[in-house]
Amino acid sequence: MKTVNRKILEQVIAATTEPLLVVRIDRPDWPVVLANPAFTSITGDEVLQKPFADVIEALANRELALEVSETVRSQQEASLPVESNSREYLLALKPLSLPNEESARFYAAIWRSGTGSGTAEGAEMHHALLKAKRRIRDLSRDDPVTGLLNGRAFADVFEHDWAVAAREKGKLSLVTFTLEEFDAYVEVFGRHAADSCLRQVGRAIRRCLRRASDVVARPDGQRFVVLSHATDEDGTREFARKISSSVRELGLHHPRARSSKFVTVSFDVSVANVSLEQRQAKAFLTELLSVK
Repeated sequence: MKTVNRKILEQVIAATTEPLLVVRIDRPDWPVVLANPAFTSITGDEVLQKPFADVIEALANRELALEVSETVRSQQEASLPVESNSREYLLALKPLSLPNEESARFYAAIWRSGTGSGTAEGAEMHHALLKAKRRIRDLSRDDPVTGLLNGRAFADVFEHDWAVAAREKGKLSLVTFTLEEFDAYVEVFGRHAADSCLRQVGRAIRRCLRRASDVVARPDGQRFVVLSHATDEDGTREFARKISSSVRELGLHHPRARSSKFVTVSFDVSVANVSLEQRQAKAFLTELLSVK
């Protein structure tokens, strides 16, 4: 089959009535590289070169932006229900890659106004199927206590972002947070209360994330780790201090804590200049998380 001229494809995309974006995901922040007129009509804003997660957050909400970010990082195809400007859409996400590429460099995001079914019952069944598929995916990627990414899923995300930073000669920032004297907390209140504490701390950390492209995970029992594309170590430390304060402000009583009578976290910051690193992503992350 003869390759279609690029100009013809651009005209076809421009004429498509469904809002459509193309995003480049082998660059930091995943810039939007194409937006058809149908998409521009639902936003009214110029989105070219803007970070994809920021566009989704502005158009819908932060929770959807986070879910979209996790889908893109996992290189999966997905459909997510979304409401924008009082209209319901099905956001279809599809990786775009050439036959000789190991991973996709682009993603298409299409806002579909229907579910493909002509009946309300069919639409409801379609949404239920989508939720079930996402749930199956999440069971393998999520920490069962906090709902954050687990250690294995975080390692996949880290390796993906490491590869992007290496190509772009960029940096990655990692902050590990450790619940202080948490074993004593478990002894006093028991495992159920400890799980509740972990969930609240996880939510507090997630609320502090600066961008939807930031990632938080719980790799093991009493630690959390945040990945960011921030390059300034002083700024990252200030960000970590803000998170530490937010955890303290939860006011979770800890009668055996020596420095405070509330649950607190300590933190460590590591900024990697990826292009100058001798270690590979897996070795770097393993070494970082092995320090307790």
